[in-house]
Amino acid sequence: MHIGVFSFNTEYGMHIDRLAREVEARGFESLWVPEHTHIPVPGPDEPQDPETGMPLAGNGAFFLPEEYRHMSDPLTSLAAAAAVTSRLRLGTCICLVNQHHPINLAKQVATLDRLSGAVSSSVSVRAGTQWRWPTTA
Repeated sequence: MHIGVFSFNTEYGMHIDRLAREVEARGFESLWVPEHTHIPVPGPDEPQDPETGMPLAGNGAFFLPEEYRHMSDPLTSLAAAAAVTSRLRLGTCICLVNQHHPINLAKQVATLDRLSGAVSSSVSVRAGTQWRWPTTA
């Protein structure tokens, strides 16, 4: 069984290079980070904060956890992790492919895979799109 570690990878968490070293030192197989580039706008009939226009849940709170507003770029973060590890597999637990130019994304992933060099095909990219229609329009 292979067990990995997931991190929201925000600026108020452990720096990704230090986290990657610690994950590898403890014998985990992989390190995974997500991507969330846009905060969705509320639909015409959805509640929103009157000052910021941010979408609200039914209880009046912002509908996404704070971490979603502070995620670092996943590929840049994984490049930092690759620079300080030698065995760790690296991956995105979602890469929003429709929000990247395909040639640039392919080059970034290929470069990250080459930099990591930990094992054959040491980078895994789980691709997807936004789950909320207005953010993909």
